[in-house]
Amino acid sequence: MSEPTETTTGGALGRVVGKVKAAAGSLLGDDALKREGNLQHAQAEAEIQAEREAEESELRRREAEVEQQRVDAAAERERLQAETEAEARHEKIEAEEERREQAVEREAAQKKAANETRKNVQEAAADAAEQAAAHRRAAEAAETARLENEARQAERVADAIDPEVQ
Repeated sequence: MSEPTETTTGGALGRVVGKVKAAAGSLLGDDALKREGNLQHAQAEAEIQAEREAEESELRRREAEVEQQRVDAAAERERLQAETEAEARHEKIEAEEERREQAVEREAAQKKAANETRKNVQEAAADAAEQAAAHRRAAEAAETARLENEARQAERVADAIDPEVQ
């Protein structure tokens, strides 16, 4: 027997039509109609199953997309956090370097001021020592002049008491 070449209805209607044809073929003893009904029913079932699997596949694909987006968002969040932390570390390092530079500048200024003060103190001490030496020399010169004057007076007194022949 040759297969009928008719267009079959798919989906739920095709499944019902297939069952009806198979039942009618059984009742009428028409094996071709029964086979056609069974084939139509099987084809409709296969189409329904294929649709379900396609929907499930699409759902899994969408879920995978959502999961990938979630993973991408988490990776981006981690990247941004790492970038932010790196920037914060960089700023902290720059601030620390600035603080150290300021400390070095303050220390240098303090040393310069201390050296200037030490120089001024040394110059004042040298001036004071020079003045003291000048006073000492003046006092020694005055003392020398006084002693020479006394010596001359003592000579005159001695010459007046005992004139020597010269």
